[in-house]
Amino acid sequence: MGEFADKLEAKPLFYQRAYLGSLLPNHVKSGNLEKYYQKLTDFNFLMAKIQHPEFGVQALIDDFNLVDDSEVLSHREYNPETAKVLNLIQSVLWMSADILDGDKTQLAGQLLGRLLYFEMPQIQAMLDVAKQWKAAPWLRPLTTCLTPPRRGLLRTLKGHSNSVNAVAVTEDGKRAISGSGDNSLKVWDLTTGDEQFTLKGHSYSVNAVAVTGDGKRAISGSSDNTLKVWNLTSGKEEFTLEGHSDWVNAVAVTADGKMAISGSFDNTVKVWDLTTGKELFTLKGHNDSVNAVAVTADSNRAISGSWDNTLKAWDLITGKEEFTLKGHKDSVNAVAVTTDGKRAISASLDNTVKVWDLTTGKEEFSLKVHSNPVNKVHSNSVHKDLFPVKVHSTSVNALAITANGKRAISGSFDNTLKVWDLTTGKELFTLNGHSNSVNTVAVTTDGKRAISGSWDNTLKVWDLTTGKELFSLNGHRYLVKTLAITADGKRAISGSVDKTIKVWDLTTGKELFSLNGHRYLVKALAITADGKRTISGSWDNTLKVWDLTTGKELFTLKGHSNLVNAVAVTADGKMVISGSDDTTLKVWDLENRKEVFTLNGHSNSVNAVAVTEDGKRAISGSSDDTLKVWDLTTGKEEFTLKGHSYLVNAVAVTADGTQAISGSLDNTLKVWDLSSENIIASFTGERSIACCAIAPDGVTIVAGDASGRVYFLRLEGIAEYLEKGMA
Repeated sequence: MGEFADKLEAKPLFYQRAYLGSLLPNHVKSGNLEKYYQKLTDFNFLMAKIQHPEFGVQALIDDFNLVDDSEVLSHREYNPETAKVLNLIQSVLWMSADILDGDKTQLAGQLLGRLLYFEMPQIQAMLDVAKQWKAAPWLRPLTTCLTPPRRGLLRTLKGHSNSVNAVAVTEDGKRAISGSGDNSLKVWDLTTGDEQFTLKGHSYSVNAVAVTGDGKRAISGSSDNTLKVWNLTSGKEEFTLEGHSDWVNAVAVTADGKMAISGSFDNTVKVWDLTTGKELFTLKGHNDSVNAVAVTADSNRAISGSWDNTLKAWDLITGKEEFTLKGHKDSVNAVAVTTDGKRAISASLDNTVKVWDLTTGKEEFSLKVHSNPVNKVHSNSVHKDLFPVKVHSTSVNALAITANGKRAISGSFDNTLKVWDLTTGKELFTLNGHSNSVNTVAVTTDGKRAISGSWDNTLKVWDLTTGKELFSLNGHRYLVKTLAITADGKRAISGSVDKTIKVWDLTTGKELFSLNGHRYLVKALAITADGKRTISGSWDNTLKVWDLTTGKELFTLKGHSNLVNAVAVTADGKMVISGSDDTTLKVWDLENRKEVFTLNGHSNSVNAVAVTEDGKRAISGSSDDTLKVWDLTTGKEEFTLKGHSYLVNAVAVTADGTQAISGSLDNTLKVWDLSSENIIASFTGERSIACCAIAPDGVTIVAGDASGRVYFLRLEGIAEYLEKGMA
């Protein structure tokens, strides 16, 4: 647990309880806020409290609330700087609570990843202590790489087994009610983040949720064509509202909680009496599905939005249509009404938000600010420029590290590459030039040049000293999917959706020759260490081996029954390992041109393959959420590495072959001990991990995620871990 935690654990239980539990409230009551403040900015105290079985993350979060008191805030020892520091730390705990509940060792990583940006002495002093934590291996962020406090996610509520389609919050802000594709609703305590209860009864997906003003009832709409009214005190269903002939897409409730309004795929709006459970009337007029409903604060009017591109205003007293609001060019997905009931705001698939005057029935103005369809109307958007995290503007697709381990190069869907200093984690410069997504990156052995392949059908060669483009390699007719560089740095080989492989002279920038033969796109490439042969894997289910001297195909390796996604070659150039959508890996003998054996075991597509430097083992990552380690001498599975909760996208192995690193759609990067078969460290990012690489030092790891972030991490505590293992 750590030196501090070990000493605390040696104390009697009553002492532990007093130190971690009652001591802080006593400091506050006695007015000794200096000690209170010191404890809550002491990393060792924070770690000890979340690790103790009688306390945990929520108990620690609650400790910070002891200062929410006017008497305390006015105390002479309390100052705004102190308040800000405590609020920042508490916010990180809130944001990371679901992660820390599952893995306490990530506390230091979450604090560093979110707080390094804040140049406050108290924060930096705490982080300096956190950096020294060695009780277990962990991945230390070298830069601010996670969303900082107060600028995004506060907490993740986990429990649904399918998509969350709707959320409502009680007026007092203490509870949230969520509706899901798993057919259930869940009621959450927003103070603790705990699930209070699950509301079951719908036989199909829950699409919409509304809550009454007093917070005592929730109304849900479902694809089973019904609405249900739930008692939020008991967690029981009160009654079911039946009448729609198709899915219920939208629900609103009047301020007095007496009526519910629903919108459906049957093109109607229905008004329900929540006292009797009876339908009051049906509002007909839309000629396509009703997607959204809102009601004015006086409960006299409802506004509906539809796939027929219109909104309609309805009189809830008479049940009559008042007027139609026309102007959108595509489906209306969301509707909101101002508190005074004078304006409606609508969002549409035509990428616009429109503001309507409900007195005149006229459009006031249109906000065309979105490049993608608008599905929700938000009131608290935060501009990305406010974030101190330097990231690509969208998913990172490719990573490469220079041979000396000093620099990393990332390529993204935002059409750029970025060059990073692996010592500091700082961006050195951005390489602009591609006109479409960057899919693949490679670096010459001397670390002086990077080559990128793009959806714009080109490759570009970059000078990593100056950050300038040296030249562009044009010739592919479609996007470049993969590339590799010979060990001498003289040639690049690229594979494309145009089914070809091209060999380029990196001195002259000229195409040497084109390798034709695949019947479908080329997904993966590997080059033998001597630079004489390249092996390609294609979505035509085959691998081909090519002579890079003559430009001729040597032979085709057939055996996979589905797409080939990954290819790796042993250092001696004698064997190739391929991974496929047919759930298998195959090991091929390049001298005898034969399949040596098939590695069966995965239950879903194999997405990534890495080979140890000695050529004795292969590690595969799969859509079955696992990694497998294979003995390349016997062709047998050695063991399966389980720990990811979603498909594995990326795999890398350290130079000494003792650890593997994996990245997954579950947002985590994991480090595995290949001797003990255990996870020795995890890091949870903001989005799914798309790619990862490890530097020659074996402890510096770079990963890219779907949000555009690049994570620079250092594996800490590994020496201590290995020493314990040998003891």
